[in-house]
Amino acid sequence: MSAQDTLDRLSGIAGGSALDALRRERPVTRDNAQAGYEALFEADDETGVSRSERLTVAAFVALLHADGPGVEHYARLLEGQPGGAALSGLIRRQAEHAATRGPYGAYPPGPLSREDVAGPVFKVAAAASAELGERLSAALEHTHLLVFHPRDAKAADLAALKGAGWSTAGAVTLSQIVAFLSFQIRAAHGLRALGA
Repeated sequence: MSAQDTLDRLSGIAGGSALDALRRERPVTRDNAQAGYEALFEADDETGVSRSERLTVAAFVALLHADGPGVEHYARLLEGQPGGAALSGLIRRQAEHAATRGPYGAYPPGPLSREDVAGPVFKVAAAASAELGERLSAALEHTHLLVFHPRDAKAADLAALKGAGWSTAGAVTLSQIVAFLSFQIRAAHGLRALGA
């Protein structure tokens, strides 16, 4: 692993700084965060999810979180893929349509139901879906669900992914990317706040 990992770069951590020393106090945590990144975005995929698809979802998650460093990082990687520049533009426009606050969702009936919050459900418009294709359109809709409606996800949502050409293993990879990006963005934000 290089001296500076991806989370360092997204956090703006300079080698030898106090934050660099702080992160190095937990080498296993640091190594695992980088290993997760490498497994999702650098390793050969065996689940039928292309690198371009993985980076598209990652860029979309960063855009939904309005995380500038994350957007810059993942959009740059996406734009380096064949057809990536056009795809990056499409994803940015979809993120503008999908922007909201959240989280939303409903708990099972009981004491937590008073915390239920209704919110918008994102659907890719037909014209955009024609450009993105059914598979990526379904992935973006599912990604929005996991980011803003995590407690509303149900079996029918996975069935929609399968209907759009995602295998079970591919759907798991998609969910792992959303979860990892949510962690990475929050961790980088916290580290930037500590360094301010």
